[in-house]
Amino acid sequence: MQNVQGIIFDMDGLMFDTETLYYKATQEAADMMGFSYDFATYEKYIGVSDEEVWQAYHEMYDPLFGEQAVNTFINYSFDRAVELFEAGAADLKPGLKELLHYLQEKEVQRCVASSNQRRIIDILLEKNDLSDEFSHIVSFENVKKAKPDPEIFEKAAAAFDTSKENLLILEDSKNGVLAADQAGINVIMVPDLITPTPAIEARTLAVLPTLNEIPAFLEK
Repeated sequence: MQNVQGIIFDMDGLMFDTETLYYKATQEAADMMGFSYDFATYEKYIGVSDEEVWQAYHEMYDPLFGEQAVNTFINYSFDRAVELFEAGAADLKPGLKELLHYLQEKEVQRCVASSNQRRIIDILLEKNDLSDEFSHIVSFENVKKAKPDPEIFEKAAAAFDTSKENLLILEDSKNGVLAADQAGINVIMVPDLITPTPAIEARTLAVLPTLNEIPAFLEK
């Protein structure tokens, strides 16, 4: 794949192994509050904005436990996840540092486009000495609509000094792939916890097992 001048990175599940930590924090909160919760419930909301997840939790649990209890559940799970991130518990996904080094050598521009809060993005980048690897960051605070709406990728693309045809998005989630497709930007999927369906695969340039395979794909 020739002439890639800029790459847009999703963050959670692509750059960092955060999804397992989010699940750990949420399960702890659910157990503390006596809520019925499991991984099957959690995985329904992978790639969905925090606001949408929290709304879903209120719809699920308010009738049983009340709004205040659900707010406590949400706040505890979020604060616990932040504690884990600040403690450096979020491992880098395989091949991330090698890919960033490769892109730096090739002078390929890089940015992060994540539905997460800027505070969390900064914590994870700083903890792993990656803050200087990206020219710009588009976060939850910069958009009005979450993935699969293409807004976040449209904004990320606009910050590059090249056209969409020369950009590539790296994503791990279904909603991320759909957003990339709607933005009209090529996307490679590196699945994290959920295997893509054939319909999602069809919207990608490729589905690769890890970030380690990206450089060879770009050299094709």
